[in-house]
Amino acid sequence: MAKANNDSRSTDERWTRLLRSLRPGIGQLGTYPPRALSWPPRKSKNSAAGVLYPKISIVVPSYNQGDYLGHTLKSIISQDYANLELIVVDGGSTDATLQVIKQYESYLAWWVSERDAGQAAAINKGFQRSSGEIMAWVNSDDMVAPGALRRVAEHFMANPRTQAVYGDRIVIDEAGYEIGRWVLPYHSAKLLKWVDFIPQETLYWSRSAWDLVGGRIDERFSFAMDWDFLLRLSNKDIVIQHLPIFLGFFRVHGFQKTSSQMSSVGAKEISAIRVRELGITPSQWKVLLRSVPFLFAAKWCEFFRFKLN
Repeated sequence: MAKANNDSRSTDERWTRLLRSLRPGIGQLGTYPPRALSWPPRKSKNSAAGVLYPKISIVVPSYNQGDYLGHTLKSIISQDYANLELIVVDGGSTDATLQVIKQYESYLAWWVSERDAGQAAAINKGFQRSSGEIMAWVNSDDMVAPGALRRVAEHFMANPRTQAVYGDRIVIDEAGYEIGRWVLPYHSAKLLKWVDFIPQETLYWSRSAWDLVGGRIDERFSFAMDWDFLLRLSNKDIVIQHLPIFLGFFRVHGFQKTSSQMSSVGAKEISAIRVRELGITPSQWKVLLRSVPFLFAAKWCEFFRFKLN
């Protein structure tokens, strides 16, 4: 009897793994067992003669993420991007965050640790101190992929009409092991009104775009502020492009908002945005049906772009 039960569980597990493998990685917080994260070496081009790269301002909002903040800052600093403005805005952490900040203080353009009104307020506070032509924020538990800043800067330089770009994401666990990938097929402004598949930690935009939408993250949002910001950009009909390269690492752990607040605060804010953009509160089935062509295209892209690039 015990053997039969074990065989049944084993069969169920195989079917579960099979079904997960048939789904695209986007929208999922991991699709396979942890494996070592490796990255091919790239030759630095930052010192190329005559190349003047635009200043990139990155704000890192932080609160009690001392276990991960060092990895986040190191991933940005190790880009060896000369024209970088790195800002850390901490909400008055009580863990090891301050020690981590002071360890990297010489690389920071500005930092502060004080109580604030939340993540959106911290991001706004940081950008008020910034001056870069290209802007981004990276949460204190996520990371920037090697070579990302240069790839982004070169795209903006080669495409002056572009106002915002984003790329693909690799999902990692608490220990930094890879557990999934989001390989996106293309940018869809229409689908963005229904669902947000854009990896926030891979998003970069121009200062002119920032000014165009009021130069602020909407502090009324505590969960979906990135989706709201993207929609405000998109509704200005600016050029937003998806780059088919991995630009960021998204960390999954028990204390992150994506895991802990999706069914509460997250659901309310997502519903409010859909009502604002669509005029209705669509069912999950309707959202899924609207997403099907994009999801099929994403799965197709996974077969052809699954190697690290």
